[in-house]
Amino acid sequence: MAVVTQQSSITVEDYLKQEEKAIDKSEWIQGEIIKMAGASANHNRLALNLSRLLPLQGGEQNYEIFVSDMRLWIGEAQSYVYPDVMVIAGEPEFTDAQQMAVTNPCFIAEVLSPSTAGFDQSQKFTLYRSIPQLREYLLIEQKSYRVELCKKVGERQWLLTEFMGKDAIVELETVNLQIHLSDLYKRVKFDE
Repeated sequence: MAVVTQQSSITVEDYLKQEEKAIDKSEWIQGEIIKMAGASANHNRLALNLSRLLPLQGGEQNYEIFVSDMRLWIGEAQSYVYPDVMVIAGEPEFTDAQQMAVTNPCFIAEVLSPSTAGFDQSQKFTLYRSIPQLREYLLIEQKSYRVELCKKVGERQWLLTEFMGKDAIVELETVNLQIHLSDLYKRVKFDE
């Protein structure tokens, strides 16, 4: 989703009260509110395609899959964000009884928009890396068959692998799944 504007610093309590009544979503990153705009058709197609491909169960492991309306609390970074897709292995850990935010994804995916690509690749990834359970971060390009997979390979060590072309296959270890880009990009319309 596109970043629209930033507002001056507010408390987390005020942010949560504001979100309860808000028509549009906003992220709260270390005291700063970032309003979110709507997503393109391709953005929605990619997020839904990925969600559809992800397993709800793998062997004895159950997964919870959440899409863009579930808030993520990143405690170490003191931030609330709305990832496009999150996977949680086992039971979700919610911030409260209302179940409006989770804390423990093992996998996060963001569909890159022209206005958010740099933010998702740098600042958001920095925030995400502080989540102890996170093992994989997938960045999905909207305008071509191209994804980047960041995989945790050690303490403070991440490996970036780029996959390009309709025939490329991304292997997600967190959910033991191979994703063919031809399936991920089904019905996505590229600009001529």
